[in-house]
Amino acid sequence: MARILIVDDAKFMRMTLSNILINGNHEVVGEAENGKQAVEMYKQLQPDLVTMDITMPEMNGVEALKEIKQEYPSVKVIMCSAMGQQKMVVESIEAGAKDFIVKPFEENRVLEAIKRVFG
Repeated sequence: MARILIVDDAKFMRMTLSNILINGNHEVVGEAENGKQAVEMYKQLQPDLVTMDITMPEMNGVEALKEIKQEYPSVKVIMCSAMGQQKMVVESIEAGAKDFIVKPFEENRVLEAIKRVFG
């Protein structure tokens, strides 16, 4: 069971992901709606894993990933992207993301990605 921080600017997406994670026996320790919040919450909560949306206001997922990674090099992040964000996905993997999942979320795909990160 992993302690997970969900980062997405869309409440519906956070809710969907939260349900998938709870069904998969994971614990959702927090939710952030932008990259800035994600950085703050990561410092406070020190979760095992972060699911990070790429496109968000204030600070996008790639920037947030880089910022967290500077202070916590061993952070585990799975990026969440909409179709057609290949360039950003590549950039986030280069910045240290462990995996990525595509929206709309499929339960199996999400849980498999988490298994891979810890496997």
